[in-house]
Amino acid sequence: MGSENRQSVPSDPDNPENNETRASLELLYNVSREFASALDLKVVLQRVLLLSMQTVGANSGSIIVVNENGEPLESAIVTGTTIHDHTTHRLRETLERGLAGWVLRNQQAVLIENTSLDERWMARKYEDGIASEAKSVISAPILARNQLVGIITLAKKDIHTLSIDHLDLVKAIADQAGIAILNARLYSESLRQAHVMTALADSAAAITASVNLEEVLNRILEQIAQALNVRAVSLAMVDPQSAELIFRATLGWESTFIPNLRTPVGISIAGWVAREGQGVVVNNVNSDPRYDPETSKRTGMKVTEVASVPIFAQEQVIGVLEALNPLEGMFDPDALSVLTGIGSLAATAIQHAQLFERLQAAHQRYRELFEGSVDPVIITSTDGSILEANRQALLASKYQREALKGAHISKIHKIEAELATGNLSRLASGEALYYESMLVTKDLLEVPVEVHAQLAEIEDVPHIQWIFRDITERKRLDTIREDMLSMIIHDLQSPLANVLTSLELVREDMRKQSDPTTEYLINLALRSSYRTQRLIQSLLDINRLEAGQRIGKREEVNPNTLIEEIIEILRPTTDAKNQQLCKDIPSPLPPVWIDEDMIRRVILNLAENASKYTPAGSQITIGGTHDYDKISLWVQDNGPGIPPQDHERIFQKFSRVNQENSPKGSGIGLAFCKLAIDAHGGRIWIESNLGEGARFIFTLPLEPFEGGN
Repeated sequence: MGSENRQSVPSDPDNPENNETRASLELLYNVSREFASALDLKVVLQRVLLLSMQTVGANSGSIIVVNENGEPLESAIVTGTTIHDHTTHRLRETLERGLAGWVLRNQQAVLIENTSLDERWMARKYEDGIASEAKSVISAPILARNQLVGIITLAKKDIHTLSIDHLDLVKAIADQAGIAILNARLYSESLRQAHVMTALADSAAAITASVNLEEVLNRILEQIAQALNVRAVSLAMVDPQSAELIFRATLGWESTFIPNLRTPVGISIAGWVAREGQGVVVNNVNSDPRYDPETSKRTGMKVTEVASVPIFAQEQVIGVLEALNPLEGMFDPDALSVLTGIGSLAATAIQHAQLFERLQAAHQRYRELFEGSVDPVIITSTDGSILEANRQALLASKYQREALKGAHISKIHKIEAELATGNLSRLASGEALYYESMLVTKDLLEVPVEVHAQLAEIEDVPHIQWIFRDITERKRLDTIREDMLSMIIHDLQSPLANVLTSLELVREDMRKQSDPTTEYLINLALRSSYRTQRLIQSLLDINRLEAGQRIGKREEVNPNTLIEEIIEILRPTTDAKNQQLCKDIPSPLPPVWIDEDMIRRVILNLAENASKYTPAGSQITIGGTHDYDKISLWVQDNGPGIPPQDHERIFQKFSRVNQENSPKGSGIGLAFCKLAIDAHGGRIWIESNLGEGARFIFTLPLEPFEGGN
């Protein structure tokens, strides 16, 4: 300790005053050396206290170091030759009601020659069991830069044994100690901050090392027990529905832990923390009204001290951490900071673990649905590379899973023409596709399927889900139906032709007899027969056009004349229904190269449909315009209109709009119209809203169309 530099003052037995001065100087010198030799605050306090007691002949003493708020941070107590550990909590009462508290509040040194006569002295019994007796006491504030940093108190047996000189000496010691204690206190606080940061860093590394919820909870408790050196810890989650705390994990409890043990929010210290949303350290639970005795029953141990903090997520309390009974002394001043920091880490870790659990559960549910589907299902990337196939897809394609992974989706089915180049941007943009195709098996067998393809988000990454539905049986039934229909149509043609010929002959004969009633009936029968003939011809055309056959007979036709002819054919029908049949052609239309009979039947189909849906007294209009390379013809009705979602569907074979009181029909007329117009290189569509009637429009090119059918 550098004793070689120490300078001594010669003793003089004949001069007691010099001897006392010498002793005082030696004490101050030694005190100064003690403060300069170490930064450990507790060690410094104990050494200085022992030297001070030795110099003034005191039997006991204490030094209490306080923070800016006057709360005890560290202390040293010596009685006789005994140095007491874990004393800070013992001196709280002294600071509140004893002599040291009076000195702290008044920042004034005091000499009490007889403690039994001074109410500021609080008699107490220490660990050695010796009762406090009347004595002499000195107590002085320790200041540094006009800031109170502590109080030193020395006591000597018997009354009137300490003097003003001793008081001056103690004040000198306090002056010497001030800056050193302040520095040591700051150093101690920096160590505590480092301890907090280290504890939080270690906790962060340990807690975030797993995403399993139960493992995360246990790691949180292990880190708290290690950082705070406590006997037991617990973690409870808040159930917002029942306003209860549910204990999810514990460590160090002597009682057998009951999983999901519940306790109401607001009851117990943990319940108070959950309700108020703030942490608390209770060093004596028996003096705190918030303490619930059931805590000791739950844990199976006598609870004396509790530190508890809330766990926040999105500014809401989702849980509570609780640490019980420090293994050494009491909770350190930084205990609440450490526990709060771990609580913040816990909130993030718990949320991540819960999210992971939900994600795993969602994956499991999707996997069960994926594998349990009765249809083949394949998952691909957005460029069509196969990533996964369910059991039905493997059975249907006869491939092994490994053989499919990485292959393009077109390997197992004839992909829609628009996607054949591998450009799946339509699907990637969220559009769902439905089309018929052929599933190609490993042994090159072709199975007719209906393909449903749509975008699917998996772990926030876009994928494409392909569902293949086997339509072999449907195709077989369609073939049977088409064959039967074709047979029936052909079988009807000859008898119907005979009926028409006979009716024409009868009509000519009846005109000579001038019988209006019979002639009306004959004309009605002829119109119905011609309509039936057109229907049969349309069915034949549908089969022929669907089979890819081209339009045979084409000629240059004047559309104006054709429309006039159609109006004359329809006039008896519209007159009978009291409907107005009008023409709207602002300027003559140029001739077009078409199959005249086919286009005549298209316009008749549209006009007859318009008559079906238009109420009596309303108007039906056939109109047309022309552009530089095409003409546009249209039929407008005043019926109930067609909802937008049906605009495409009604052009499909056997499809009809399902509306109340809707006229019955075969559902093939519009399908024929679309096939016929497409075969001519034109386009057909609807402009309609509910309650506003419907306009069917189609275009025909002016030049002969050689593509398509």
